[in-house]
Amino acid sequence: MARASNLTMCSFCGKSHSEVKKLIAGPGVYICNECIDVCSTILRKELAGGDSGSSLDDASQTLEEGIPTPAELCEYLNDYVIGQDDAKKVLSVAVYNHYQRLRQHEIADDEFSEVEIEKSNVLLLGPTGSGKTLLAKTLARLLDVPFCIVDATTLTEAGYVGEDVE
Repeated sequence: MARASNLTMCSFCGKSHSEVKKLIAGPGVYICNECIDVCSTILRKELAGGDSGSSLDDASQTLEEGIPTPAELCEYLNDYVIGQDDAKKVLSVAVYNHYQRLRQHEIADDEFSEVEIEKSNVLLLGPTGSGKTLLAKTLARLLDVPFCIVDATTLTEAGYVGEDVE
């Protein structure tokens, strides 16, 4: 028997519309009532405390384990990235200060509670192949944080041609 090319199936379990009670459509995906039940059960367990692997718990655990010093961060970067010494130092201090800011909110009774570390950002500029992505990727691996690369030219209508965005 030939299979219809427009047969709708659950994107998660692969069951067809005729095998389930309800199939809900999303933009390019479908989910059946059975998969919704499974997802609901998982979420209920996580919210009830059955799973402690949330990202907030992981972040606070990282803070409790200790923040690598700027010298340790720079030394780690030296093992993977050749050159770019100024960038490595700046990134190491920026990452250290970021984690200190996060920790500062947890330790409010400390003698240095009046000291406030300002939020800062780092913009890496340079020609192709100079190590910008490698620096960020290596730091993300060390700190066990997610890393995402996005092509910014797809975000504008004009792309990378220098025209105005309209």
